[in-house]
Amino acid sequence: MIDLEKIAREKLSPYRFEHTLRVVDTARELAQKYGADTRKANIAAFLHDVMKDATQLEQLNVIEKSGIILTCVDTINPPIWHSIAGAAYLREELGITDEDVYNAVYYHTTGRAGMSVLEKVIYVADYTSADRSYKDVDEMRRLAGESLEDAMLFALEFCITKLAKARQVIHPNGVACYNELLMEKANKTQTE
Repeated sequence: MIDLEKIAREKLSPYRFEHTLRVVDTARELAQKYGADTRKANIAAFLHDVMKDATQLEQLNVIEKSGIILTCVDTINPPIWHSIAGAAYLREELGITDEDVYNAVYYHTTGRAGMSVLEKVIYVADYTSADRSYKDVDEMRRLAGESLEDAMLFALEFCITKLAKARQVIHPNGVACYNELLMEKANKTQTE
């Protein structure tokens, strides 16, 4: 059996490891609340940032070794490489082949259309863990307690706005996720 905590402790700085522990706590709560597999949530939460403290070269080497081909937007966006490399590390180095866990790690920085409940749990847990202190985090935590989808929308809006104001590239996966969630919300409202 894989010792997730040991792997995270060895691969991460003390600061990042503490963040990971807070994400694990939050992911467990959200998984229980929204019906995601808590065992899978535990795995994905412990390993979501497993490559965060690796150098960019190390991240790219893990990605290349796994056969993942980065898109143009991925290539010019180094802050997301750790999530892609992390998913590759899970599969290639740890032998974790569960697709939902893989996707939860892979897309925890960008989101994507068609996210599973587990993927949403990890995405939101990363934004709302107890160690986070950015503007509006309390509102996001409140939303996470009421609706996973509303928390996702808030997080995506926060991220998209921040990137747009900084004139940085916005990953199309995040835009697709945001649009899908908005359309689902509109359809749900119309049918009620």
